[in-house]
Amino acid sequence: MTDRALSRLAWITMSVVVLSFGIAGVLEWINDPLPSSDWGDNSGSDYLFPMVIFTFPLVGCLIASRNPRNAIGWTMLGIGLIAGLTGVLDGYVRYGLVTEPGSLPYADLALSLSAGSWVLIIAPIMTFTILLFPDGKLPSPRWRPVAFLSGLATLLIYVLIVVAPGNFSEAGYPHVENPLGIEALRPAMDILLSVLMLLPLAIIGCAAALVQRFRRSRGQERLQLKWLATAASLVAAVYAAAMVATLTTERWSEDLPAWVGWLQETTTLTFVLIPAAIGVAILRHRLYNIDRLINRTLVYAGLTGVLTLAYLALVTLLQTVVKPVAGDSKITVAMSTLAVAALFRPLRTRTQAFIDRRFYRRKYDATQTLEAFASTMRDQVDLESLSPALMSVVHQTMQPSHASLWLRPSARSD
Repeated sequence: MTDRALSRLAWITMSVVVLSFGIAGVLEWINDPLPSSDWGDNSGSDYLFPMVIFTFPLVGCLIASRNPRNAIGWTMLGIGLIAGLTGVLDGYVRYGLVTEPGSLPYADLALSLSAGSWVLIIAPIMTFTILLFPDGKLPSPRWRPVAFLSGLATLLIYVLIVVAPGNFSEAGYPHVENPLGIEALRPAMDILLSVLMLLPLAIIGCAAALVQRFRRSRGQERLQLKWLATAASLVAAVYAAAMVATLTTERWSEDLPAWVGWLQETTTLTFVLIPAAIGVAILRHRLYNIDRLINRTLVYAGLTGVLTLAYLALVTLLQTVVKPVAGDSKITVAMSTLAVAALFRPLRTRTQAFIDRRFYRRKYDATQTLEAFASTMRDQVDLESLSPALMSVVHQTMQPSHASLWLRPSARSD
């Protein structure tokens, strides 16, 4: 097919994705919600997740329509297509089994086909989008076994879920038996479930391929990889924070605080960063801003951590000192807040300097060189003395292969 035909196919596929998501939304509105004791609790994440997944085919369509030979775009379109069809099947199942029981044929069969579809959505995000990024090709032919393992693990896990005997209690339908379940597999299910370990192995292999590609990359490709690495790091950091907060609060309290719930919702939203980073990197929109973004992320993440620790330490210390005199007074909170506010600007300056020295050494050295040259210019007015210093600054900061200084002759008055 020509590039023009593939571009049209991308938009046609996106139209099918939009239609399927629309039908799924209508069915979600018509159907009765599942009881809170069953699958899902009708929380915000149940509605945020489809919205997040929709960003993958949206970005994939833009990539496939402009770069139709890049497999990343088609992979993301496929993820959206499967997610949309899964939403339609879920709505069909719920209407036929809960809203109007028995009104639709083969609702149990549709449930069997959709129960494991999450593998077909999540696995490509964690494997092929990483393995093929950014040009849609493998880093080298020797990574073909990793691609084969990724596809095989995804397919085997999905088929195993489809043919597993038993009911769908985990999906919220304990009274429905799997019509495609093979009873002969029941004694061996514990052994067959070990196939689930293939997917983590495939993910590790794809991550290793991305690391190797980054180490060998130069120029534009390196910037593209930085975008994906930054997005993935932010998602992982928020996910880890949410997990730690959830486990910690569950240990001390049966009811989760509201802020933990908000953090969990934020974790779902952060997955939007992955397709956004892929789109920016491949479509090369404001590509060169990534170093500035990484710099600011490191600075403010470190600054937030240090200020939080300082605030907690000051509250604890002042509470110990003030409590015997003033009791449970809010003065400690006020004093700690004022102290942290006073620390913000100098601490930000020091953190920025540390990040520049540690991670952006060339930029830091260039800044120091320019400051030294500016100091020299204030004390020196002789142009012949300044010319060698200017050439030295250019070589140290810009590192050109060749540099020359041209001076415009001064105008002579008659």
